[in-house]
Amino acid sequence: MTGGTEWIVDALGCDPARLRDATALTRLCDGVVAALGLTVIGQPQVHRFGGPGGVTALYLLAESHLACHTYPESGVATFNLYCCRERVAVDWPALLGEALAADRVTVTTVRRGAGA
Repeated sequence: MTGGTEWIVDALGCDPARLRDATALTRLCDGVVAALGLTVIGQPQVHRFGGPGGVTALYLLAESHLACHTYPESGVATFNLYCCRERVAVDWPALLGEALAADRVTVTTVRRGAGA
């Protein structure tokens, strides 16, 4: 198969304090990477914005990428995970409900390339 699967995830109603915690968000992303058996290339880039700002994280993967952006002011976290190889889906609602206290999680799965 050429292409892959992309998961576009929005977590709503999250705890703002958790959305500002770069260490916790790094653990969350590391957990997703480990659960799916993905391979991180280089050092993940994680930036915590000052004051009431959130966190942006970007992982370059051998299988493609994982990105996370948080918005504490609105209780929102967004994730984008693209894998060029088949993987089982993550239970995003359970994961983000526990890690971020998300009230609602929407997941859009997109087949990319020839497998679309």
